[in-house]
Amino acid sequence: MNNSIEGVALKRSVSSFPLTAFFYAAVTCSALSGNIALASSPATNSGSVSVDELMKASDRYRGGLAVGVTWNIRIDSIEDGESTTSEYSVRAKGVNALAECYKPARCKGEIVLFNNRNLWFIKPGVKKPVAIAARQRLSGQAANGDIASTNYARDYSASFEREEVVGGVPAVVLLLQAKDKNVTYDKIRYWIAKSTKLAMKADFLTLQGEIFKSATFEYKNALNSGGKKIPFVSGMKIVDAAFAKNVTNINYESPREEAHDDSIFNINNVRR
Repeated sequence: MNNSIEGVALKRSVSSFPLTAFFYAAVTCSALSGNIALASSPATNSGSVSVDELMKASDRYRGGLAVGVTWNIRIDSIEDGESTTSEYSVRAKGVNALAECYKPARCKGEIVLFNNRNLWFIKPGVKKPVAIAARQRLSGQAANGDIASTNYARDYSASFEREEVVGGVPAVVLLLQAKDKNVTYDKIRYWIAKSTKLAMKADFLTLQGEIFKSATFEYKNALNSGGKKIPFVSGMKIVDAAFAKNVTNINYESPREEAHDDSIFNINNVRR
């Protein structure tokens, strides 16, 4: 050790520090440095992947793929004791998506178009599309942005918080902060399974860090992508933090890889 002020101070503190306590401090520092490595380096000594890799992988299993993907969704909501159901067909490719409603009958043909971070609502018989926000409520607890493909790796800056076991599964807990005001949520606390890289649950937070709703995810679907079968989200359950009886279930059905021409996501081609 050098003879700097810091070095001298450390020598003095060590000489008066019990050996057992010094050993505990050393182990604690080592553990903390391992956590930091998870957030900033490609991999830790235990084989864990970086935060960026976790985010990109978890996005894939929620529709964030560069290739064309199609799936159907059913949204079942209970809000203040009233039940509603709506169904959509979703076509997605990269950062673009087109969701067309086919139930209930009064909403049939309505389209939500996602052009990167810009959203448009198109209603049959109305020539001019209406600009809408990803965070606007679509049905119950579901926002517009919840039904499209997930691109959290692009939309949020992620930082490592801790590791935690959820239902017997080791998970990494990340804090996501929005990079742009046009995304669905300002902040998200996000649990991703270490082994499978599947997103397990999420707390959606206000700017002040308060939870206003939470979600859990299921992966009973499989998608054939690039010659490989990968897990694909089958359910997202969203619960109001203030009123636990207000619940929305988004069910994802029949996911399949399909070729989507970029022209179908052009607002000029979608106008009715």
